[in-house]
Amino acid sequence: MDIISQLQEQVNTIASLAFNTFGTLQRDSPPVRLSPNYPEPPANPTEDAENFAEHAKLVSAALVKAAKQFDALVAALPLAEGGEEAQLKRIAELQAENDAVGQELQRQLEAAGVSFPSILLFLSYLCS
Repeated sequence: MDIISQLQEQVNTIASLAFNTFGTLQRDSPPVRLSPNYPEPPANPTEDAENFAEHAKLVSAALVKAAKQFDALVAALPLAEGGEEAQLKRIAELQAENDAVGQELQRQLEAAGVSFPSILLFLSYLCS
């Protein structure tokens, strides 16, 4: 699997862990009194509180581990060679190459007596 796919997979893992963690924390967290105007919430048994604290530590550790794996994958990405100027020059070269290939294709289509709109029409027919 290439590095970009690994990064995407790791982002999905982090999102899944975060979603499940937040949902679990919301569901299992002990009640808290929000205002003196509200009555005191009922106390949770101590076993549930201990399990909640332990679970929070486990899911936090899993999130940190996934984030560290993501950071390691990002660090493994190759650095851009030559900086921004070299990248812009390469983009211009690729665009010129693409234009040349497109013009050659157009010449070959014209030599064959086929127009680009007729190719599009044929392709849309095949797709339908």
